Amino acid sequence: MTDGESLMGSVVKWGLAPSRGQAPFKEESIMFELIPHLDATKGAPLYLQLYEYIKTQILQGHLKPGDYLPSVRALSNHLGISRNTVEGAYAQLKAEGYVESKPRVGLIINELDEEIHPLPKTKHEIKSSEKQTTSKPKYDFRYGNIDTEHFPMKLWRKCMNEAMDMEREQILWYGERQGDSELREQIKDYIFKARGIQCSLDQIIIGAGIHQMAGLLCQLFSTNTIAIENPSYDGIRSVFQNHQFSLLPISLEKDGINIEELEKSPSKIVYVTPSHQLPMGMVLPIGKRQKLLSWAVKNKGFIIEDDYDSEYRYESKPIPALKAFDTHDRVIYLGTFSKVLTPALRVSYMVLPSTLLKAFQRKFHRYNQPVSTIIQKALALFMKYGYLERHIRKMRTIYAKKQQVLIQTIHECFGEKATIIGEKAGLHLLIQINDVKNVERFVQKAEEAGIKIYSAAKYWFDHTKTPPPYLLLGFGGLSEKEIQEGIRLLKDIWKTSYSNNNIL
Repeated sequence: MTDGESLMGSVVKWGLAPSRGQAPFKEESIMFELIPHLDATKGAPLYLQLYEYIKTQILQGHLKPGDYLPSVRALSNHLGISRNTVEGAYAQLKAEGYVESKPRVGLIINELDEEIHPLPKTKHEIKSSEKQTTSKPKYDFRYGNIDTEHFPMKLWRKCMNEAMDMEREQILWYGERQGDSELREQIKDYIFKARGIQCSLDQIIIGAGIHQMAGLLCQLFSTNTIAIENPSYDGIRSVFQNHQFSLLPISLEKDGINIEELEKSPSKIVYVTPSHQLPMGMVLPIGKRQKLLSWAVKNKGFIIEDDYDSEYRYESKPIPALKAFDTHDRVIYLGTFSKVLTPALRVSYMVLPSTLLKAFQRKFHRYNQPVSTIIQKALALFMKYGYLERHIRKMRTIYAKKQQVLIQTIHECFGEKATIIGEKAGLHLLIQINDVKNVERFVQKAEEAGIKIYSAAKYWFDHTKTPPPYLLLGFGGLSEKEIQEGIRLLKDIWKTSYSNNNIL
């Protein structure tokens, strides 16, 4: 049989005698219960098919550490394939560390780390995971979802095409370490007009999302203690925890972070969301902003300002960022295009104080820019032509209507039983339904009916100590009709559960 022929043998057991000079191996250690069809017409080379089969046997435990593989000659003769095919499969297994070669012995299976080399999924597991991924809720009030129907695809495609037409040296490389200078120039102008921030081009760093940027920040500080609002964004807390930071929760008052509590803490770094607190939604007033800045100056500390969705303010124009009032260069400003455009771009940015900028350049001078050069070029053009500002104005109107529909429908369905929190800005709000005490059970019942709503408990540091029974409802990714239908169905679930007395 040649390499070009299919090996159609059904059950073939490898009980081969060792070649001369090779140590004997146990027959049961190399039993392959089923040889797959090695078929040259499949598209994959035969050596790769054989490699995949042997690797699977190793991962599934049929071939165990210390077991030997047959010699190249013996296996090629037994299967009727060329030695080059077997040698290619063995070479790939050795290169990836599944086996090692021992002189005068042959190939032996290595001990593998189970976490690095997980067992392949069984058919049952694959079917189960497929069910989980394909069964989407009919109404998903997830915070972070955006309105994709109104994404300016034609304009974005135009900018992408223009970026692709640039000289190869401009787009087919890693790019500038701090980010494309044209994009940073556009961001500099944008945050001055929209957020009142004045900075130099050198202070702007472009990165791939808030988590990546925060991970860089963790390496710039001389301390590993940070104060954080409680409640606060759980994702950012995970970043600091993963970098071995001690987190000091600072409680909130009706108008934002408790400054007195912060002043009593030993921390010299604080993370805040002053323009739209996540998840509570309040805006930090000017008086507290000034006190917060004074705290940073007095303690020679830093304030990390996460300005994640400040563009969407519905009762008045967006207020200036905290960084706009920073005359002593103590505020680290974080911005993102995830909410104003799409999270798929993976483009965020930060404005570093000059003192930290020197540390950044020293520590990360060997790091490459993580964001695609082509995406950066296209985004710079998108901003240069005024498309971003036009899109934000349009989406502000659309999201304001969606939010109003959500609020009106909640009032219609729940009346005085529901309290709405944080409706002045952003793409989410909180509600508290008076009769709902067991939020997790209510969330589960809603999910069973095809509605995804979310408990806000995870935003509290210790969500096991009965945080307020708040539900977080994001509305960005739903149409006005879906919002109405989802809330009305939620009302039916609430009424049924309440009458059965099983959510109190």
